[in-house]
Amino acid sequence: MATTPTPPVASAGDGSPTGTGPDADTASSIAGTSTSDVQPQRSRAGAAWVGICVAALLLVLLIIFMLQNTQPVLVSFLGMEATVPLAVALLVAGVGVGVIALVVGTVRITQLRRRLHRST
Repeated sequence: MATTPTPPVASAGDGSPTGTGPDADTASSIAGTSTSDVQPQRSRAGAAWVGICVAALLLVLLIIFMLQNTQPVLVSFLGMEATVPLAVALLVAGVGVGVIALVVGTVRITQLRRRLHRST
């Protein structure tokens, strides 16, 4: 089946269509019904849903990590020694670092709030 090439569309000097010809009415009606670039408003419920989805995905990955790293390791801390699974040792260390980061962040936020209240 042979196809014939479509003729070029006449355009104005600035590159925009002239709006003349048999398709001018069709083009204007399509332009009038096109969707605008309006973004839907974000809600707290939507943000919470995304947060829960990300947390669930991270939890699944953490469970897989723990199931794959069950080899016992010797852990020493301040003179105490214990044999625990590798995943548990790494999880405890990660939670410890997270708690330290929360404490440091809380102290810094408190400093900034005090400074803001003193300046007003």
